[in-house]
Amino acid sequence: MNKTKETFVFGFALFAGFFGAGNLILPPLLGFKSGSDWWLVTLGFVISAIVIPLLAIFAHAKLQGTLFDFGKKVSPIFSLIFSFCLFTISVTLPCPRTAAVTHEMAIAPFFGTSSLLTSVIYFVLVFIFVMNRNGVLSIIGKYLTPIIVLIVLTIITIGVFSPVTVMNPSSFELPIISGLVEGYQTYDAMAGIIMGGVVLVSINNSKNQMSFNEKKIMVVKSGFIAMFGLFVIYAGLIAIGAFYNGQFDQNISRTDLLSGLAAKTLGGVGSTFLSILIALACFTTAIAIIVSFADFFKAYFKTFKNAYLLTTAFCCIVGIGIGQMDVKYIIDIALPALMFIYPLCIVLILLNLVPEKFASAIVFKWVVLVAFVFSIPDFLVFVISSKKLEFIISIIPLANQNLGWVLPVIVSFVLVNLFEKMKSSY
Repeated sequence: MNKTKETFVFGFALFAGFFGAGNLILPPLLGFKSGSDWWLVTLGFVISAIVIPLLAIFAHAKLQGTLFDFGKKVSPIFSLIFSFCLFTISVTLPCPRTAAVTHEMAIAPFFGTSSLLTSVIYFVLVFIFVMNRNGVLSIIGKYLTPIIVLIVLTIITIGVFSPVTVMNPSSFELPIISGLVEGYQTYDAMAGIIMGGVVLVSINNSKNQMSFNEKKIMVVKSGFIAMFGLFVIYAGLIAIGAFYNGQFDQNISRTDLLSGLAAKTLGGVGSTFLSILIALACFTTAIAIIVSFADFFKAYFKTFKNAYLLTTAFCCIVGIGIGQMDVKYIIDIALPALMFIYPLCIVLILLNLVPEKFASAIVFKWVVLVAFVFSIPDFLVFVISSKKLEFIISIIPLANQNLGWVLPVIVSFVLVNLFEKMKSSY
C-alpha cells in the first residue's frame, strides 16, 4: 500500500474513532435549541470537538510516544494517574454509551429485546474485533467508515437543501459558549490524545522503516482528513437540527430527534438506514476506545503476556454492565467528570505543542496545577447545589460559563515564563 493511500486509511480510521453514534445524537439537538443562532453554536462546538482534538493529533505527531508522554513533564506519577483517569472515563462512559445508543435506536424499535441482551452481544463482538487488533484499523478505514459517511451525508444533504420552515428562536443566552461546553460531551479532546497513540502504534507495526519526520507527516495528514470529515458532519447535523426545529415538540429527546430527522429526509427507509448507521458508528468507536486502552496496558506492563487480553476482557465486562443503562442517564452522569478532566486535557495538548523554550517542566507543573484547581468549581456545580458556590463563582472570571479555568491558566502560563526568563537573565 502506498503512503498516500495508507494516510487516507489511517485518516478514515481516526475519523471512525472520533465519530460514533454517541456523538451523532449531540449536534442535532444543539442546533434544534439554537434556531437561527445555529452557526454560533457550531463555532463553539467546532472549537472543543474539532480544533482541540486536531491539536492533540499534532501533539502526538510531535511527541511520537504514548499517552504517558503527554503528562510526563509534570511528573511520572501525575502522568500515570492522568492516563488512568482518562482511560477509566473512556471505558466507563463513552464506550458503554455506544451500546446504549445502539440499543435505543437500532435494536429496541425493531426487536424489542432487553438492553442487557443487546449489551452482551454487542461487547462479545467488540471483544472479537479488538483481539484481532492488527487488522482493526484497516477494516474500519477501508469498509465501515465509508458506509457511515455515505449515510450521514445523505441525511445532511437532503436536510440542508430541503425547504426550510420558520425556525423557533434560540434558547441559549451565549450560543458560542453553549456549543463549546456541549462539545465536551463528544469526548473528542480525550479521543485525540488516545487515538493519536493508536495510529502511531499501527504505523510502527506496518511501517517500521519510516523516519520520524515521515511518521509525523502521515499522522498530521491523517488528522486533517479525520477532522475535515468531522467538521462537515457536525456542522451539517447542527444545521438541519436548526432548520427543522419548528417541526418537532420542544421537549423531544436526542434519540427521537435524530430518528425524526432521518424520517423527514429519507422517508420510509430512513429508520432502516439510521439503524445501520447507528450500529456501525457505535461499534467502530467502542473498538477504538478498547484497543487504545489495551495497547496502553500492554506497553506499560511489558512483562505481563496477558495484559492485552485481560484489559480487553475487563473493558467489555464493564461495557456490558453500564451499556444496558439509558442514554440520557449516561450523558447526565458524565458531565461532572468531563468538567474536571477536559481542562487538563486541553492544557496538556497545548503545552505539548508550544515551543520547548515556553514549555519547561516548571511551566507544565504550574499551569497544570492552576487548571486543576480552577476546574474544581466547574466540577462541583454538577455535584452539589450551585447556591453553595455562588461566592466562588462570582469572583472567578467566566466561571458562570463553566470556563473558570481559562483566564487563570493563561495568566499562569505568562507569569511563569516571565519568571523563568528573568531568572535566566541573572
